[in-house]
Amino acid sequence: MSTTVRLVLVQEVYDDLLNRTLSRISCDLGRLIYLASTRDYNTGNYYHEGLASRFSPEVARKALEMAHRQTFYKVSGFSLEDLASDLEAYLRSTRENPQEFLRTWQKLEPYRIAIPTEVNLTVARLFTSNLRLALAILRSRQEPSQPHR
Repeated sequence: MSTTVRLVLVQEVYDDLLNRTLSRISCDLGRLIYLASTRDYNTGNYYHEGLASRFSPEVARKALEMAHRQTFYKVSGFSLEDLASDLEAYLRSTRENPQEFLRTWQKLEPYRIAIPTEVNLTVARLFTSNLRLALAILRSRQEPSQPHR
């Protein structure tokens, strides 16, 4: 398969992924978590049954990898305020207990798995640092206000 044909196919799969799947996820952090979940944690390979059967596993893998990286850089570029808002939207979408969610995310840092393998290390560090801060912001909003003495 020529490089041009392959690039066109990857773009077609990418567009399909955006239109059919990612557009239904309400926030960018949710999209990032979803895309990270399509990656095998042992091999780093991406897989999506529907895309692989409609196109090919290789082209689907490339499109997922591309979408994951682009979404990661988008979320990494958020201001702290926007990241906290997106995290709050993601938290609401999970329908989990907010206090438990925030406590678990602060303790286990599951968002680290959302970092693609081939990204700028400084951006990856900024992402984790900003997510820690966004979690602290949301957690402080969840705590009942203490009277000042």
